Amino acid sequence: MPTSTPTPTPTPTPAPLPVETTSFVDRHHELAEGRRLLTRSRLVTLTGPGGVGKTRLAWRLAARAERAFPDGVRLVHLSDLHDPALVLTAAAEALGLPDPLPARAPLDAIVRHVRDRRLLLVLDNCEHLLPTCADLVAALLRGTTGVRILATSRHRLALTEEHLLEVRPLPVPDPDGDLSDPAAHPALALFADRAAAVVPGFTLSPANRASVARLCHRLDGLPLAIELAAVRLRVLGVDQLLERLDDRYRLLAAAGPGVQPRHRTLRAAVDWSHDLCTPEERSVWARASVLTGSFDLETAESVCADAETDAGTGIGIGTGGASAVAVAHSGGADKDLGPGPSTDPAPSLRTPYDVLEAVAGLVDKSVLTREEHWSGTVRYRLLDGLRHYGLDLLRRTPGAEADARRRHRDWTQRRVAAYERAWFGPGQREIAARLRADQDNLRTALEFSLTTPGEALAGLRLAGSLWFHWYACGAPGEGLHWLERALDANPEPTLERARALWVAALLLTAGGEDTSRARRLAAESRELALGLAPTPTPGPRPHPHTAAEATPGPGPDPARAEATRSEATHAEAAHTEATHAEYVLRLTLLCDDDPTGAVAHYDSVLAGVPATGHLPSLAALDQVQLAHALVLLGQTDRAVVLCEQTLRRCERHGEDWVRSSALRALAHAYTARKQWHRAESHAREALRRGLALHDVVGVALSLDLLIDITTALGARERAAVLLGGTDRLRAANLSLGPPSSGQRDGERATRRDSEAPLRRSLGRGPFERAYRRGGTLGLDELVSYALQQEPAQEPPQAVPETPVPLTARETEVALLVAEGLANQQIADRLVIARRTAEGHVERILGKLGFHNRSQIAAWATTQGFAAERS
Repeated sequence: MPTSTPTPTPTPTPAPLPVETTSFVDRHHELAEGRRLLTRSRLVTLTGPGGVGKTRLAWRLAARAERAFPDGVRLVHLSDLHDPALVLTAAAEALGLPDPLPARAPLDAIVRHVRDRRLLLVLDNCEHLLPTCADLVAALLRGTTGVRILATSRHRLALTEEHLLEVRPLPVPDPDGDLSDPAAHPALALFADRAAAVVPGFTLSPANRASVARLCHRLDGLPLAIELAAVRLRVLGVDQLLERLDDRYRLLAAAGPGVQPRHRTLRAAVDWSHDLCTPEERSVWARASVLTGSFDLETAESVCADAETDAGTGIGIGTGGASAVAVAHSGGADKDLGPGPSTDPAPSLRTPYDVLEAVAGLVDKSVLTREEHWSGTVRYRLLDGLRHYGLDLLRRTPGAEADARRRHRDWTQRRVAAYERAWFGPGQREIAARLRADQDNLRTALEFSLTTPGEALAGLRLAGSLWFHWYACGAPGEGLHWLERALDANPEPTLERARALWVAALLLTAGGEDTSRARRLAAESRELALGLAPTPTPGPRPHPHTAAEATPGPGPDPARAEATRSEATHAEAAHTEATHAEYVLRLTLLCDDDPTGAVAHYDSVLAGVPATGHLPSLAALDQVQLAHALVLLGQTDRAVVLCEQTLRRCERHGEDWVRSSALRALAHAYTARKQWHRAESHAREALRRGLALHDVVGVALSLDLLIDITTALGARERAAVLLGGTDRLRAANLSLGPPSSGQRDGERATRRDSEAPLRRSLGRGPFERAYRRGGTLGLDELVSYALQQEPAQEPPQAVPETPVPLTARETEVALLVAEGLANQQIADRLVIARRTAEGHVERILGKLGFHNRSQIAAWATTQGFAAERS
């Protein structure tokens, strides 16, 4: 039995908006127009060329409008996504859905999650995923009333509800005109602001204004180009900048008519930034461009180090090695890349320290951005435009991009394999956090493998190796997505396919709704694995470790001995995958509510000799599943013994995930015995540990238990809150399954029909208020409430015990607040002054004793005013 309770690691919650780290220059007109459009339309799209500042403007608009949305602002980054199937997953993560979306009716799950919310959803960089983004937006507009969308895209979404706001480059003054008031010219102000950040004391003066104006004019007023140019004042003066930029423009103008003008302009600034990097920095820039999202230093070292001395990886970068890539990056023979061949020495990235130095240089030059991850690790990111620039250069060396992507994929496979080996141990929380942080790059490695000829088998291997991430850390829906793609791409009979089949079957059991398909896949996996085991040759077969000594003849036959060892290893691996498939088959018996058959199977397995190579987590879960089956048959004494044995094993290894499942099974047993306090203690600890790993399915099952336990203990209002929160958790993701279905690890959701007795005992009004309150809690808040810890903030639905009378006008204003209208919108609707509307809101807050508009909205809803009005 555990002697202490660990402090849970909070589930990472996506920040609604990035914190602005530099000043926002001008855009007053666009801000005003954007706010006007957002008050009148539910869909506003910012359009314009790359680098013009659409994303930054959207952030500022969203921040200004945030107070009008009680449920806040959520930002979806799309620039790193290339598979349209993942757009909904990214949106679900940003909107706070606890688990990636199910394959069936994903749009319905998203709409259901936000149907009663009043929030602003920002979709950033839609142009390369236009159809899917349009479908998502259309579903939200038609299925909700309180959700508004602010999109950025180079192309419009082409929806009838769409209002466009064109974002133009900053106006640039005539260099020979009147420049006496630099603040009146936003392009100059932007350059001066960014230049002062790198050269303290820099100001616009009569001596440099004309040169700065010419520089900004040459850059067409594009903010990104201006900002990159300003950074280079660390080493060059304004006139030197202008001279170098002139050279670059002449070169790019000769690049041909196929290059769009805005790309030439942006490339001019980035080319020049690239020229100021060392050969090592250029090489890291190019190779790191295959990475998406953020990445850690170990990944950079593995992907970017030279092939010849990349210790421990065994992966080269082919003929497109360091020297070839460096020549291409420095200019080489390609006239598009520079004025001529570079005299720089070939880059030397022989050790991880060399890569570290190059990464540090790129951070200093503002090419790489440094990020503090919530887990406490430092990560890096290439801005999207700079990443595509690096890719363009990498592709100029034949085979270099494929080599870098293959190196990244192989590094990812090695890392995942190491995580899998360490999973049943003390590092689970760190492993879960790292894999969540690496989510973008996991997708990139899988996408490369499944779209590149000759790489599909490696993709299948990677998808199968991630079983513990998909299954235990809240990602069964996305795991099925990749496994199904990988299986389709690899129909050949291999051990990798055998594993992928049982992993897919395992993920299907997480929802408990498609056990027949899960059983078919697991059976196919078992038959395939057994069929791949080598057939013994006639005659006596020596043990593989003594094959050399047992070989007849005048002396040992090394080749035959090695072949025998290889055959034995392959046979062992095949039987191991068959064992895992049988594990899933046993699990489907519990999902189909056949505890008698399940007990018979588990008893036979546990009585036999453990299979060599059996994953320790799954082996330990056999006992947990048997315990659940025994509880269903009324054999709680034996179930408790099995759970305590499993807990002792987990404690010895410092393991959390199986321990959470064992604690939940123990709570299940004590619930069946009606030993409510002991059941509550174990269920709460299971809940803490499940949240620490983002095991959303396990969290939902623990909450189901706590609803029954809390009801039995007489805390009916608390039970109603938990009921509302758990129902919302399930509604947000269909893969969690309904409460009455079979569940992962064979756990039946034990919550009985609690709603009717709770409603009767509490009364309709108090029950509905408590239930509604639970439905507004996020995952972390819900778990904190279940653990009887105070939420970080009192939920906005807290209402006074007795109604406080409002005037007719104040009631009308409260209803408009409940609709999500801001003060100016209320003023427009009622044809009153904004200050008058603000006064009404302030008086309502004072009369009701509230502190924010969300509480007013909740109060108006619970008082039934909305129904009366309709």
